[in-house]
Amino acid sequence: MPQAPPLITLLTDFGDRDWFVASMKGAILTINPAARIVDLTHHIAPHDIAGAAYVLGACYRSFPDGTIHVVVVDPGVGTARRPLLVSTSRCTFVAPDNGVLSHALAQESVVDVRQLEHAQYKLQSAGSTFDGRDVFAPAAAWLSTGVRPESFGRVLHDPVTMAIAVPRQEGQALVGQVVYVDRFGNLISNLTPQHLRDAQALTKRSSPRIGIGAYTIEGLVGSYSEGTTGAPRALINSHGYLEIFVKEGRASDVVKAARGERITIA
Repeated sequence: MPQAPPLITLLTDFGDRDWFVASMKGAILTINPAARIVDLTHHIAPHDIAGAAYVLGACYRSFPDGTIHVVVVDPGVGTARRPLLVSTSRCTFVAPDNGVLSHALAQESVVDVRQLEHAQYKLQSAGSTFDGRDVFAPAAAWLSTGVRPESFGRVLHDPVTMAIAVPRQEGQALVGQVVYVDRFGNLISNLTPQHLRDAQALTKRSSPRIGIGAYTIEGLVGSYSEGTTGAPRALINSHGYLEIFVKEGRASDVVKAARGERITIA
């Protein structure tokens, strides 16, 4: 049985109102009609590079080895920012060089980073406002047909990366932060069960005392159903991170917190 072509995933801030995503898919399917395309999301907030980086890092490992991930959150389109092709030991990323791959690449062994520069693998356009269709989608399509990464352009050694916040100790407290707010208003932190154990060793408490905004949350629950309506509670989510939620409500509204909000365990 012939091997199926690699999956191509798409993650953008284009939304689903306009023709942008459809045009990217059309470009891919024109080059490789057998391509398999999966939408990660197209509802990243406009120009939110950090949000896109987190979403990609949270889900790309759910896909099989060999997947090609296309990320287009690109406020620098049309400028001197470079278009990248990044090969790792298990998958490939095609994206602008603006730090949007930071979370994913922190989890991977990078094999090769190249600039997408050879014209035969791009679409010709009258303007320079839509590299999603003209540069990134064609590159992914050609990759899915078997074109080797070295065919696309020169090796780069200095891709842009953004700092990834890590928890830190302050006195007898461990301090993390909200790194993502999902559509339910849940506040996802960068604190793991190991951080909770580290805090417990500092405080000698039998259960964590979690501070966020004006709220103090005593201990953890095991599921959303164990929460109290209108009051923030905390649990470890299925990705292995501390999450603040409100049962059948929005923790972001109740706590009045957004990405970057300080969370303490004391």
